[in-house]
Amino acid sequence: MLRDAAVRLTESGSETPRLDAEVLLGHVLRVDRATLLAGPEAGLGADHAHEFERLVERRVHGEPVSYIRGLKEFYGLAFVVDPRALIPRPETETLVDLALAHIAARLTAAPREPGAPLSVWDVGTGSGAIAVAIAVESRRRGYVSDVWLRASDVSRDALGLAVENAVVHGVADAIEFEVADLTDITDSTDSLDAVDLLLANLPYVPSAMMPTLPVAASFEPRSALDGGTDGLGVIRRLIAQLPAVLDLTGEALLEIGGDQADAVQAMVAELGAGWSSAVHRDLGGSARVIEIGRGVA
Repeated sequence: MLRDAAVRLTESGSETPRLDAEVLLGHVLRVDRATLLAGPEAGLGADHAHEFERLVERRVHGEPVSYIRGLKEFYGLAFVVDPRALIPRPETETLVDLALAHIAARLTAAPREPGAPLSVWDVGTGSGAIAVAIAVESRRRGYVSDVWLRASDVSRDALGLAVENAVVHGVADAIEFEVADLTDITDSTDSLDAVDLLLANLPYVPSAMMPTLPVAASFEPRSALDGGTDGLGVIRRLIAQLPAVLDLTGEALLEIGGDQADAVQAMVAELGAGWSSAVHRDLGGSARVIEIGRGVA
């Protein structure tokens, strides 16, 4: 079954046909890949075989394995995923690592006064992966009460998915969810306090490159991938809003494409005197996150 499925998936253009087949069969049997690999001679009942064939057919037509399974692992956590939001990517874990390092450094350098937690805003939260991962890890480290988290998205549907994931991981009480077009909160009439740390994984794929993405990407919300002509349309808008949103000592961490660092740093320079940026690379060596603030080293 696995061999035949891998052949079909190869012919349909899957980049990881054998892995796809193993993950889908494990999903049907409710076992992990290690169990499958350890017992390849195990029989497969008719019901399981039929369900496996049905899922393989969905994958043959390009649907992402994560949508078929309904979940995706990110930062050691299992997230519910569906077409309401982008599927979390492994490279975004670099952004979470940097955010947690910033939070720990700030809390260590200057303990927060009661009622004045460190403010962290995840803009364009999508599935909520970044905010939930930070909340879970902050709780594990024992300082979740010292961190105030906001997660926002322009899509109410995506925000609904983020709330579901927060509930699943028991951190819904640690995150404030808002509908917002970047930092413009739709349902709020109150003025916003400046934030200490702003995070964002916004669309950054140039429009002309969208047709070249794997077929699986066509099942994801286009608005979560398409960044406009140069891929930086949404990021450019957010950078222009940073002076009004960030605290004087606040910083922003934005995920970018591997070839966009110079262009984004030029945008930061246009904010004026005192503003600077630094580029952080992912485990593959590609520019992945740009750090922005007043006086960033």
